[in-house]
Amino acid sequence: MPKAVIWDVGNVVVRWNPRTLYSQIFPEPVACDRFLSSVCTMIWHVNHDLGVTFAENRVALVAQFPEYRDEIEAWETRWWDMFSGTIPESEAAIEALHSAGVPQYGLTNMSDETFEGTMAMSPAFGRLRDIVVSGREGLIKPDPRIYALTCERFGLAPEDIFFVDDSLANVTSARAFGIDTLHFTDPADLRPALEARGLL
Repeated sequence: MPKAVIWDVGNVVVRWNPRTLYSQIFPEPVACDRFLSSVCTMIWHVNHDLGVTFAENRVALVAQFPEYRDEIEAWETRWWDMFSGTIPESEAAIEALHSAGVPQYGLTNMSDETFEGTMAMSPAFGRLRDIVVSGREGLIKPDPRIYALTCERFGLAPEDIFFVDDSLANVTSARAFGIDTLHFTDPADLRPALEARGLL
């Protein structure tokens, strides 16, 4: 049975989606889809998670799409408009695990530039003993090296961990590394999964 819980952050504890911002900038859904699929793509955004600054990462993109300079810059200047609150079930589970004395940590693909602001979104983050942030390490999930780093950093073996993440790719790679996981798609599944493992 696992001894500790490791939480992903985006779309597990706080809700994040670029469309929340860009649907305001591009009210027509087709235009919003086109921008997010061809200009500010998730492949481009991965560089932020790897530690490239917002300012550095947009230089080449603005040169390629000068007509979208303001919209590209909004990825940083209006970053917080991509969030739509916290996930209450996750916050409640973190508090319950804390009360039960279960060690909790974080493992997130995130820019170091946005980390502190994200942590301020929920008091639940204060219950985590430590967090591995991809933008600080130059490694991102699903790279198995970040799971090895996480185990070393937290002093845990893979079999000690129950990992909650919304990405199937991340969950699949963590399982291959020997970590028990929950693919977080429905908040209602969270507490039963924790109870089934004797964590609550």
